Amino acid sequence: MRYVLDANVAMKWVLSEPDSARASALRQDFRNRVHELLAPEIFPVEIAHTLTRAERRKLLKPPQGKALLADVLSTCPRLQPSMPLLDRAFDISSAHRQGVYDCLYVALAEQEGCELLTSDDKLIKNLRRRFPFIVPLASVP
Repeated sequence: MRYVLDANVAMKWVLSEPDSARASALRQDFRNRVHELLAPEIFPVEIAHTLTRAERRKLLKPPQGKALLADVLSTCPRLQPSMPLLDRAFDISSAHRQGVYDCLYVALAEQEGCELLTSDDKLIKNLRRRFPFIVPLASVP
């Protein structure tokens, strides 16, 4: 199966959060070539941002964040250029009052004709009705 992977799902690979077991199973399937994972090229930056924020909040001690970044990027999804997605992401963001970063993932899934796996409740609540290919990680077996 082919999925666009939201960065918040990949964070569950290295941080203990709800649905981490599902995220880890997805990661293992990706490693075993059961699934193909895609993401916009902003994916590594979003991962790094989340981990440095966790360090600032003292949820992680440096250099844990950097080690976890390397861990996530060791099984990085295939990254797609963001510029070709930006116009569509802007339109979605403007029309639905959703962050443009999130909308890059939506635009990529729309372009590729595949599901977007996310654990972002706000994204699901705001956009799933209009974009039914947005799938909550919690619903993945």
